[in-house]
Amino acid sequence: MHTSIALLLELGIVLIVLGAVGTVTRRFGVSPIPLYLLVGLAVGEGGIAPLPAARDFVEIGASIGVVLLLLTLGLEFSIEEFTVTLRRHVPSGLLDMVVNAAPGALAGWLLGLDATGIVALAGITWVSSSTIVSRLLDDLHRLGNRETPAVLSILLLEDFSMAVYLPILAVLATGGTVLHGLASVSVAVGVLLLALGASRRWGHRVGHLVEDGDTEQLLLRIVGLSLVVAAIAELAGASAAVGAFLVGLALTGPLAERVRALVAPLRDLFAAAFFLAIGISVSPAALFPLLPVALALAAVTALTKIGTGWFAAARAGAGRKGRLRAGSVLIVRGEFSIIIASLVAVQGDNIGALATGYVLVLAIAGPLLTWWFSPPLRQV
Repeated sequence: MHTSIALLLELGIVLIVLGAVGTVTRRFGVSPIPLYLLVGLAVGEGGIAPLPAARDFVEIGASIGVVLLLLTLGLEFSIEEFTVTLRRHVPSGLLDMVVNAAPGALAGWLLGLDATGIVALAGITWVSSSTIVSRLLDDLHRLGNRETPAVLSILLLEDFSMAVYLPILAVLATGGTVLHGLASVSVAVGVLLLALGASRRWGHRVGHLVEDGDTEQLLLRIVGLSLVVAAIAELAGASAAVGAFLVGLALTGPLAERVRALVAPLRDLFAAAFFLAIGISVSPAALFPLLPVALALAAVTALTKIGTGWFAAARAGAGRKGRLRAGSVLIVRGEFSIIIASLVAVQGDNIGALATGYVLVLAIAGPLLTWWFSPPLRQV
């Protein structure tokens, strides 16, 4: 088997750089995510040190990183407790949609975009990044905090909503028929409801299927199952993150703790690829002209997300600090916003550049604000 020397060299160097960055940030008690993103910007197309040989590998690794991050997040909860919390926070999810989509829609109208562009920009400002948020919660040791289930409920409601939103946007972007859009939405929603029902009723049997005394076999089975379920979720028009999260929810007790310990090193490696990939996706040359608009939009929607998190955490009985923690951690945007931008980028470079600039600003500023406003204090 022939191995590309350039691939090995580029990957080796970038991993060493990410390792050094992570060491420095953790000494100050902050998440390395912002610097990972900046490294990605530096090695992307138009950056100071592009990675032509390693780019495809990084993008594939990013997809695996999303699955592993949400798998380990699901391991922290049971399907029963999370289903109850999810139902309780439907009002929070509705508020989240209205107050965070509105600034994007208004900005699209002011910029003179057509209906598709307005709907796209509304979605970009609405959806937080469940992948980055899950990593932040873990980095800041906040998975056991009182406000965390409320945060996760909002993220999952957003991900579920994408099963309706993305098919509609795709129809608008391609000029498809209303019937085609309704069919896509019906399939996606049906699969999600079926998956939730199956997880709640038969989820405990997943543990019996993957359990094995040999650690290698257990790791292969759980990662394989997570990837398959994530692929099915994507095929149905939902999110791979939702599928992986449901697998994690189905595992409980000592098995969940064992799987979490096994998957953690693999998760950290591929999660780094995910953050790197977001930075790589941004072209600095296209970003800078629209940066003032992106910054203004980011400032407004950072405030609306803080308000959303405050409301949701208050419903969960969290105190003032917990409400602020919940709001600040929701600020970050990421994978879905990039997907939305890619669906409508063919309509013009402006919306794609604006979206990626906006995502990059909040993906960097969000973790920093989370750390600044809400240091890693535990509130059980």
